[in-house]
Amino acid sequence: MISETRAAAMSSAPEQGDGLHRAIDWKGAFWIASGVPALVMISIGGMGAAAGKLAFVVWTISVLMGFLQAYSYAEIAGLFANKSGGAAVYGAAAWLRYSKLIAPLSVWCNWYAWTPVLSLGCTIAAGYILNAIAPIPTFTATSPEVVSWLHAAANAAAIDGKSVEEAAKIAIAAVTQVHTPALRSLTLLNFSFFGVVNVEIGSTFFIGAALMLMAFAIQHRGIFGTARVQMWIGLLVVVPMLIVGLVPFFNGSVHSENYFPLVPPVGDWSNGGWTQFLGALFIAGWSTYAFETAVCYTREFKNPAVDTKKSIVRAGLLCVVLYSLVAATFQGYLGLEGMTAPGIVDGTGVAAAMGQMVGTGSTFVTHLLEMMMVLALILAIMMAMAGSSRTLYQGGVDGWLPKYLGHVNEHGAPTKAMWTDLVFNLGLLSFASSDTNAYYFILAISNVGYMLFIFLNLQSVWIHRIDSPNIPRPYRTPNWLVAVNVVLGFFNLLLMGAGAKVWGNPNSLWYGIGFALLILPVFFYRHYVQDKGRFPDHMLQDLDLKSQDLGERRAGMLPYLALALGVAVILFGHYYFQLPPA
Repeated sequence: MISETRAAAMSSAPEQGDGLHRAIDWKGAFWIASGVPALVMISIGGMGAAAGKLAFVVWTISVLMGFLQAYSYAEIAGLFANKSGGAAVYGAAAWLRYSKLIAPLSVWCNWYAWTPVLSLGCTIAAGYILNAIAPIPTFTATSPEVVSWLHAAANAAAIDGKSVEEAAKIAIAAVTQVHTPALRSLTLLNFSFFGVVNVEIGSTFFIGAALMLMAFAIQHRGIFGTARVQMWIGLLVVVPMLIVGLVPFFNGSVHSENYFPLVPPVGDWSNGGWTQFLGALFIAGWSTYAFETAVCYTREFKNPAVDTKKSIVRAGLLCVVLYSLVAATFQGYLGLEGMTAPGIVDGTGVAAAMGQMVGTGSTFVTHLLEMMMVLALILAIMMAMAGSSRTLYQGGVDGWLPKYLGHVNEHGAPTKAMWTDLVFNLGLLSFASSDTNAYYFILAISNVGYMLFIFLNLQSVWIHRIDSPNIPRPYRTPNWLVAVNVVLGFFNLLLMGAGAKVWGNPNSLWYGIGFALLILPVFFYRHYVQDKGRFPDHMLQDLDLKSQDLGERRAGMLPYLALALGVAVILFGHYYFQLPPA
């Protein structure tokens, strides 16, 4: 029989009070998660450099892995009708019986994996906006400005002894610099951060900051208002992405030679080649797994028992279609050389490439796609703020993170968590806007946290089943799929150990793990200083546990053995797989 506590938790009726409001159904969460396909634009260029002609295979494998994993998240999300914050929060409850430190690690890693979407998305969106309002002029050797520069006596020394071609290049560079709008080079502050990355406060930073504030203002009205805005932006993004994914196959833009041979950039399947392939799968997961954000809103669903599974499965299907199609058409059209061009790698040339693919270079079509790209990135930014802020919020409510994060405004929006997200990402934005290396360095560090979170939560399904076998599950994942996802959890750790070094910095793995460990002083402060060593009484009410009763450890040593094996997999991946010689 279901207890009164559990029955209340599973009730679909709206709840009153100061918490999040039950205001959306699965369609609202679906539209919020519709920003996930836009994440392919953040790393599609870097993927070409890391995976070569294997890029489209990597995207397809990765999104299918994410889709399988989603079913495990759907099960554990269904256990917690009263929680928000996503799979990390639901999985943390399983680990709590076995370690007070592993549980908050899951929540923290999920948050710092998600939150950089704000800064990285704003960096690319700011680049598009700058290209629209202050474009860099284009000159050729025959441009009047270039010819005039070459004939000016003051420039004779600069081109003395140079060939005609070399002199023209020097002249084009000089003229371009003179005629580039001042807004492009506006920099108030620029310095090195401990020699790791550069910090730059300039035009990209200020435009990106404005976009973050806009996302904050929209979400200040609560989840219902956010979902409605996301729906309309989502339609303006998803439909063009479907067009981009389909039209090139019918207008002759896709060329089969751009897909083969199926070998890594190093040219063979040596240790270095496998390292590049695993590194590509590692970074792809940051984008392709991300529709799990659909279960961040369980506490805000009108009927969580029904809406939870529907939202994540439908969002997953959308991602499987769009990731597979868009990745294949981009590669088929651009080829390896085009995919590794600077404008594709930094994201700002993606819309122009789309215009060539579907509109034969039409300026009108290209401008429409540039607008779509900005909207797509705004969609991703809003999605990331909605999901990551709810992870912070639930961490504050459940006793993992500082208490102030558990505040919501009159619309049920977790505003203090949103402000925390905003301030943190303004700092990241100053890194991400400085150069491409910093951009991918941030991406790699955040993805280390993401893979740790995924591993912990894919294992939490079987821990919940052993420790809480009698708790009703609105959805129960087939046993074979639970087993597959347990293996995928370890495989993701292998990807992390082997692949983090491919992106931005050879020590990205250790930087990511170091950032993960920052949760320890944060948790100690909350648990032992603010809460005097006690968890909030309501924390485990969904599992029929009250007060400080964490329940029996029925799984015994199995969770600890899983952790030990996970560490071994990471170390094996890191030390066995090595980058090819430069």
